[in-house]
Amino acid sequence: MIELKDFSYTYGIAENAALKNVNLEIRKGELLLVTGHSAAGKTTLALAMAGILHHEIGGKITGEIIFKNRNIRDFDGMKELSRHTGMVFDDAESQLIFTSVEEEILSGLENRGHSEKEIVRRLEEVMEFCEISHLKNRAPHTLSGGQKQKVALAATLALDTEVLILDEATAELDSKAARRIFSILKRLKEAGKTIIIVDHNIEDFLEIGDRVMLLEKGKVKTIKNPADFALSSFSLEPVSSEFTEQVLCVTHNEELQAHRQKSQPVISVKKLTQRYGEVLALDGIDLEIYAGELVAILGENGSGKTTLVKHFNGLLRPYSGNVTVKGLETLKVPINELVKHTGLVFQNPDNMLFEDTVEAEIAFGLNNIGIDGPEAAGAITRSLELVGLSEKQKVFPRHLSRGERQRLAVACVIAMSPELIILDEPTTGLDADESERMMQLMRKLQQEGHTIVMVTHNLQLAKDHAERVIRMEAGKIVEDTANRECAGKEYLSRGRVGGFCA
Repeated sequence: MIELKDFSYTYGIAENAALKNVNLEIRKGELLLVTGHSAAGKTTLALAMAGILHHEIGGKITGEIIFKNRNIRDFDGMKELSRHTGMVFDDAESQLIFTSVEEEILSGLENRGHSEKEIVRRLEEVMEFCEISHLKNRAPHTLSGGQKQKVALAATLALDTEVLILDEATAELDSKAARRIFSILKRLKEAGKTIIIVDHNIEDFLEIGDRVMLLEKGKVKTIKNPADFALSSFSLEPVSSEFTEQVLCVTHNEELQAHRQKSQPVISVKKLTQRYGEVLALDGIDLEIYAGELVAILGENGSGKTTLVKHFNGLLRPYSGNVTVKGLETLKVPINELVKHTGLVFQNPDNMLFEDTVEAEIAFGLNNIGIDGPEAAGAITRSLELVGLSEKQKVFPRHLSRGERQRLAVACVIAMSPELIILDEPTTGLDADESERMMQLMRKLQQEGHTIVMVTHNLQLAKDHAERVIRMEAGKIVEDTANRECAGKEYLSRGRVGGFCA
């Protein structure tokens, strides 16, 4: 079905190849799982198999890709290829361009020559499959990251292509939605579809996979049967980190309560409501967050997590109610004043990146708050060291992997050293080692005096790292507790005191 012969690829002005001499044959009806660390070449491989490198992106290409017994170069661009192959990108938002969810799905169907009756049938079926029928009339830009992923998947599934390529297509989904996607893919495989799943976390798909391939530094390291799969057997090289030691957790419930009673909150939310048209996204939120806390906000896709934290730096203004940050009422203070105190790392890092180099991305934010010259250079160097991107200063940000772009977005924020750091799904696109590194970095920043608020749907991440857990449902806070997994536990540190709980 798809065959790569000595295939290598180098992006534009990049010095190093993203893929190197890849040889791979994917059979019709096979489900292939592709895994590896960030920057291993997984997304590049997915783009290559979809034909996007050849017909859209360009770059230096050697070797061949044969699809349906034709060189992929010989197809009449993506218009012809898209009749056979559907792809869900790691950045689902980039696929959503219409004014409603229904229009997103209909746009592809209406170009396929189906009857009106067939179009309606497919539309209703795929929305039910992906559990998005209730979002039919919503504008995609008002959806949560997980909801956007489900819409992008639904739009692709509706086309009923022979080949389906999913690049981190469940990364932003809660566990319930991820299980639903598993059942959909199982059904599609049984129907004879050829499916390629690119993901850091492939364990959930092993049951339906035919082969597992490990990419490492652009090369195929090994291919195994799912029954033989184990991360340890792949010998993944761990991501290096200067913060690998366990540190001390001393946050007891009683101490947390005493701290709150003695101090003023740095974030105060009173009876906050927010609406997207007729949709009530936040419903009477009351919340206080205190200096030095590391707080996790949990909830399923669409529960209001992202909508809530966007009020902390003024990106959203209350429909009703009040939000105060560092004593500043957000309704009355311009955003450029709020960002001096609050840094927000978006769920989709691409919403933050628009400069030509990595260092320019960080410099842009620093210049906006009046930091330049040697002071800015020092902040750029330190922030890139902290996120492990020191060697990427001159790289075009869009040539970074999704995980690297996520780390760059974090570097842009921490370089400005705001008192409050808000992270919306900070480990999306990161493998297990990088996720661990990211969270240890947050603990280090907490020890330096920053207040950290982390939005996530990953319960285990919250249990392992947050001292306080807030759970949301349908725009309301339904639980706000000290993390008992952390509270009361003490660990010995090797040379550093901090708040990391393992």
